Amino acid sequence: MRRLGSLLWGLLLVVLGASTCEQTATHQQTATHQTVASAGAVSSQPSPIMKADPKQLHADVEFLTTLQPARHYRNLKSLKQAADYIKAAFEKLPDGHIEEQTFKADGRQYRNIIVWFGPADAPRLVVGAHYDVCGDQPGADDNASAVAGLLETARLLQQHGSNPKYRVELVAYPNEEPPYFATEYMGSAVHAKSLHDAKVPVRAMLCYEMIGYFRDEPGSQRFPNEQLAALYPNTGNFIIAVGRTGQERFTQQVQELMKTKADIDVQRINLPIEMGLASLSDHRNYWKYGYEALMINDTSFLRNPNYHLPSDTIDTLDFKRMAEVVNGVYAAILGL
Repeated sequence: MRRLGSLLWGLLLVVLGASTCEQTATHQQTATHQTVASAGAVSSQPSPIMKADPKQLHADVEFLTTLQPARHYRNLKSLKQAADYIKAAFEKLPDGHIEEQTFKADGRQYRNIIVWFGPADAPRLVVGAHYDVCGDQPGADDNASAVAGLLETARLLQQHGSNPKYRVELVAYPNEEPPYFATEYMGSAVHAKSLHDAKVPVRAMLCYEMIGYFRDEPGSQRFPNEQLAALYPNTGNFIIAVGRTGQERFTQQVQELMKTKADIDVQRINLPIEMGLASLSDHRNYWKYGYEALMINDTSFLRNPNYHLPSDTIDTLDFKRMAEVVNGVYAAILGL
């Protein structure tokens, strides 16, 4: 297992969406690929015609990236403005039920903003994204793109309907970034614990994490070694579903459901949870309680040179493709 761990360490750079402010270039990497086992047939396919709106995605990212100072854990005024904006967007949806979940970290108060659709007492299907940033940067891809995707997913649920089997719960979290990453003060840790403590059955959790950066130039998708280069496209125009080993069937199901409505290449990968290679976003906190959870990601800093930098700006994002990612996630919500 130790040998396997050393071989897989380089995969961290391929699939993870950013939860450390350290310079990733300093990491030493070797890697191999954990192929995904063939998993059974996908469940019933979604039927509604849906279409996410690139213009609305742009408007949401624009608001979040222009907040000053940057919306990180110390700038409570900006975090409040972001949370208020998200809540106001949810309040425009007549079928949505709004909740807030407040908590404190180091004496500061933070808020999860929640909207849910469907039967109140049904098992939950959670979709989440964090709205904070790492340091003094606009955070267009990390993670305004994901928040915009979350808001547009809520609009699709309002316009085209929800999954009647589940209470579909969309949650915007603070404190995904350091210094609270991997602590009980992550907004997603608070939310996941609340579900567990209330003994709520959870079908699945889908985590939006960096979904806006795409390129069509050959070689625009970087890899830590030739092994991965041989297994994945070398053009940075795909999205990837990232799960842990043991949930290959679930990851494949989400991938296949996304493909039915997303006009974009959808890849998948499963990695060992004990190695921590695929756990650097909010979905990690749902694994703790045995819930199925995965991350939807654009491969972060192996594709996007603006990761955790002031250059992570709105003009670097591809909103047409971002909309296709949202269309795919909405299809997965309906089809699970």
